[in-house]
Amino acid sequence: MTTTTTSVLATATACGASVYQIPMTDAACAAKISGNMTSVFDTCCKGDSPVKYDSDCGIYCLAQEQTVAELTDCLQSKSNNYRDVFCQGKQNATATVAATTTKTTSTSTNTHSGTGTSTSTNAAGVNGVIRATLDRRVQDGVAQTPPMGWNTYNHYSCSPNESIVHSNAKALVDLGLADLGYRYVTTDCGWTVADRTANGSLTWNETIFPSGFAALGEYIHDLGLLFGVYEDAGIRTCQVDIEQVGSLYHEVQDADTFASWGVDALKYDNCFSDAATGYPNVEYTPSTSPRARYANMTNALSEHRAVLFQICEWGVDFPALWAPSLGHTWRIGNDIIPAWRAIFRTLNQAVPNTPFAGAGQWPDLDMLEVGTNVLTIAEEQTHFSMWAILKSPLTIGGALKDEVTSIGEGSLAVLKNKAAIGFNQDALGVSAVLRRRWTEEGYEVWSGELEGRRIVAALINWNDVERELTLDLPDVGVQYAGTVKDVWADKVVEGVQTSYTSTVAPHGIILLELSNTTQAGTYSAERFATKSGNKLTFSNIYANTTSSKYTISIAFSRASGSATSITLRSPVSHAPRTIRVPASSETVQASIFLTAGTANGILLDSTIPIESIQIQSPTGTYYGAPEFALSGSASLTTCGDGYCKPVRSKIGYLNINNTASITVPVSIPSNASGKSIAKYVEVDYINNDIALSTSWGYGSNSRNLTISLNSGNPVRLEVPLSGRHSELYGPGLGWWDPATLGLLLPGWKNGKNTLVLGNDAAVDVSQTYAPDIVGMRVFG
Repeated sequence: MTTTTTSVLATATACGASVYQIPMTDAACAAKISGNMTSVFDTCCKGDSPVKYDSDCGIYCLAQEQTVAELTDCLQSKSNNYRDVFCQGKQNATATVAATTTKTTSTSTNTHSGTGTSTSTNAAGVNGVIRATLDRRVQDGVAQTPPMGWNTYNHYSCSPNESIVHSNAKALVDLGLADLGYRYVTTDCGWTVADRTANGSLTWNETIFPSGFAALGEYIHDLGLLFGVYEDAGIRTCQVDIEQVGSLYHEVQDADTFASWGVDALKYDNCFSDAATGYPNVEYTPSTSPRARYANMTNALSEHRAVLFQICEWGVDFPALWAPSLGHTWRIGNDIIPAWRAIFRTLNQAVPNTPFAGAGQWPDLDMLEVGTNVLTIAEEQTHFSMWAILKSPLTIGGALKDEVTSIGEGSLAVLKNKAAIGFNQDALGVSAVLRRRWTEEGYEVWSGELEGRRIVAALINWNDVERELTLDLPDVGVQYAGTVKDVWADKVVEGVQTSYTSTVAPHGIILLELSNTTQAGTYSAERFATKSGNKLTFSNIYANTTSSKYTISIAFSRASGSATSITLRSPVSHAPRTIRVPASSETVQASIFLTAGTANGILLDSTIPIESIQIQSPTGTYYGAPEFALSGSASLTTCGDGYCKPVRSKIGYLNINNTASITVPVSIPSNASGKSIAKYVEVDYINNDIALSTSWGYGSNSRNLTISLNSGNPVRLEVPLSGRHSELYGPGLGWWDPATLGLLLPGWKNGKNTLVLGNDAAVDVSQTYAPDIVGMRVFG
């Protein structure tokens, strides 16, 4: 029988937020209608038939003859748009015989048996709502910049107590950290007990917290700080040796409890949470996305004042795509471990997360190991700098002050560095990104924008020795910086052209703030040239590749009168060339030869005053995956429409025996010095080899690619993660998402050049395979 129900919520012709308001209050699941959703509901729903609503934008059915959890699992596992599924009611609930209704009605056609008026309630106000997809949460004013604070876990593990929290909270104030923004004080695992109270409420362990959690919150608030607690989206918390109750199926009651204690922040973990596999301690490949369980707590918390909600599900199901609609921070990966190697592993996982940072939504690289006495001061500076510029929450994990421990002065100075904190709290809210990586040389460069047209740049020394390293400013988009502030060297340098060099400690970092900058490729005569009569010699000219295909644009201080000419030498030692200048010209262009590096010079002889020159790099030639010849078991596969751009295909299973090769023609001008040259090559790679279970050991979230040119020694590039979709349910499982990194490859000769791509890096036997390859671009 066909039934028509009417609702004032669905008068608009376009689908809007009202689709998230299921038009009844009983236990049910719904979804936006897209893809195969209608047939999936026909398959998964039992009892009454599915009902369309909101002008056919949505479809729902009651959880009849099954629980909400069972209905959710069926819908999400069978739908090709599983993110559009959302449910209401506790996970173990089933629909009642008669649904509770309100007065709102809607117009839709369905096959529900019987006739009547459906009702609607605001889904966010329903106890136990599970919403697997939400529109971007309305900004609630929380975490407009990354949150800062202290947490018990890194030092005290799951063994906190009242005295520990009191003394460390007081230390935040006494040591001046609170004044710098460290205000959240969070008690991590170990505070609760195995059972709930008689009325089902959470409670604390009275032995270790004798005053209770409400009193703990009052103590923290009296210090002018904010009160954070820890819980878990499973049936118990992550503490393995002693059972402690989790919040799964009790979200609304626990949110009420947190509100009654005056809690300001909730860190929400992910242990013992997968019902389908028997609630194991850890499940990195859960039967369904963690999203629904986190949405449940989001909605429970929303019934009270806004609190900081920190999603901690270890990067499973690529939460950057959904966590910003549910919480303020999300952990990008597994726990940090007390070892230097954890920094490289975490940064490799941060790479695809950086575009998602912004006000109210911050990728969480996990708590700081600064002050835990496992890193050198130089390593702590690197660790802290990178967490700061990637806009991670800055959560101190070391002991600040207790009966036996006080933080060292060196570590305290790292935590209190105002410049690094300023980068983290910058109002622009833009994360730094990876720019270049020199794997075999052992360093890499990151940079990001700051408010006031400033730039933060970081160069990490991965090697075990102190050395001088140089940041070429064009690698971060800059040619000239009026002021360079070297944060850890505590010095300011004025008028820096093209490159900046400093001594870096083993595993240390150069952290710079660049201001009053000019764009890369722009050279003013005032700053970069010396004058002798009509001759101008420009120096410190940067080139990313060796090529004769650079374009120079010469800007005159005034337009030329009659037609004339100027003389150009590039390099300076080469024979001069005459460049015609038409009458009334303000600029003139020519092609020039430059060698990769910063030692280029250009000499111009002109009777017309020259104001500046602009250098444009060659665009290069792209070679896509289908153009490569494959050996061994290397294979070419087609990706889904819109993926593996720009060729919609990729080469996989590359290793020491399975390779991809291509011949590239190169023309080297006769005036180039030497018989071979270096050219810049960019590789479009794919890597979604996520270190979850391996993160406790030597998992690095990276893969080695080697490139051999003309049978020469292979050059290694260790690439980070690129996947920007779920490794469990997303298109291509994240293996259709390319990223780009470049390297300078020496050994090019005139004529045909053969490149062989694979993984010939015996340095790391744990990385058998190279990343998948979409293509590469050879510049010049």
